[in-house]
Amino acid sequence: MAASSKTQVLSLYRMLLRESKKFPSYNYRTYALRRVRDGFRENRNVDDPKALEQLLNRGWDSLAVIQRQVSIGKMYEVQRTVVEHGEKKPH
Repeated sequence: MAASSKTQVLSLYRMLLRESKKFPSYNYRTYALRRVRDGFRENRNVDDPKALEQLLNRGWDSLAVIQRQVSIGKMYEVQRTVVEHGEKKPH
């Protein structure tokens, strides 16, 4: 993997994690974080430039979806679950 594509992948990964942490709902938040981590682990050994480009494009599309869903989720009040009572409220 070229250095520039490695930095692109790491940048996308960080952005997906950062954005996923913004979900107001605990269930959506943990699901999104798990999916992001699992997806990147599953594809960490991809060396083919075309496959890598497709995966990056899919990741950018997923980031856009997460951003839209976070915005929609913030429009509605969310009841905190029992699991969240020990956590501090996300920003």
